[in-house]
Amino acid sequence: MKKEVTIYDIAKTLNLSASTVSRALKNKTVINEDTRKRVLRCAEEMGYRSNAFASNLRTKRTNTIGIIVPRLDSNFMSACLAGMEEVANNKGYNVIISQSHESVIREEQNTSTMYNNRVDGIIASLTIEESDLSYFERFKQKNVPVVFFDRVPDDSDNVCFVIDNCKASYIASKHLIEQGCRNLLHVTIKSSLNVYVDRMKGFMKAIDECPDCNGEVLYIDSLSLLGGQNSAKIIVENKFNPDGIFVANDMAAVGCMNALIEYGFDVPGQIAFVGFNNDVVSTIVSPQLTTVNYPGREAGMLAAKSLIDYLNGESNIEYARKVELNAYLIIRASSHKLNNT
Repeated sequence: MKKEVTIYDIAKTLNLSASTVSRALKNKTVINEDTRKRVLRCAEEMGYRSNAFASNLRTKRTNTIGIIVPRLDSNFMSACLAGMEEVANNKGYNVIISQSHESVIREEQNTSTMYNNRVDGIIASLTIEESDLSYFERFKQKNVPVVFFDRVPDDSDNVCFVIDNCKASYIASKHLIEQGCRNLLHVTIKSSLNVYVDRMKGFMKAIDECPDCNGEVLYIDSLSLLGGQNSAKIIVENKFNPDGIFVANDMAAVGCMNALIEYGFDVPGQIAFVGFNNDVVSTIVSPQLTTVNYPGREAGMLAAKSLIDYLNGESNIEYARKVELNAYLIIRASSHKLNNT
């Protein structure tokens, strides 16, 4: 069996000290650029492989971040993950990504996997199912920081990265009212999560401020394309007769809007639509969907940066703190009701 190449072999070949080779391999700025290039070229030619396991034993660090998300088949979540991975890679960290599939049992299993893999920190967005979240406590006991984003606990001493869902939904609903809508419908799911509770609050606030407005809520099983399609069927069969519909995410909004068009409704002439998240799907439907822009990539980058800077001793995570990102309404053809009457 061929012997593994070590930094001492490289040092001997280049007539350098082992510490110089080590610093060059770690891209330390104190090393001369020409020396660094010589070391890297020699390491590649000799077939050197870094021994991460041995390094981890010395530092008691894995340089790995665990990320737990509800699902991966979401453009919004993909944007968040892209931001996290970019920051982690730039700072020399690896990521382990797992999905709960909206199941508390799976979420708890994911935390166990992360715990047993000795990740240095956790970034998580919660499942839709209710839970006491006690399984995250094991990280706190080991001084492993946990950062939440998007779907966050109501009462948490961890840093949480969110948008003001109530304000964003209020603006979206107010926009429908300004377009002349008076019979508004909010399509959402039953959940105690901050995301959906606050979007409901924003909708109701806008309705309460409009004396001649009526507002109803339609709960559906899932905020998926199929869930949106099913909501359209319910709307027609139960004669809700809305002239403005605000849906809690874009995928369900598109499903509902397209199905209602197939039923013969004119959008936005008879029914104006607003979604949420600024998903890619909102721009490839006709009419294009008015939606709230949720900066997923920015949320992911900030969450990862906050966690890794703390791990590297570059900043101190402030507990009991929510970081709110800016969200805004993107107005497209689906809600231009006044221009179509």
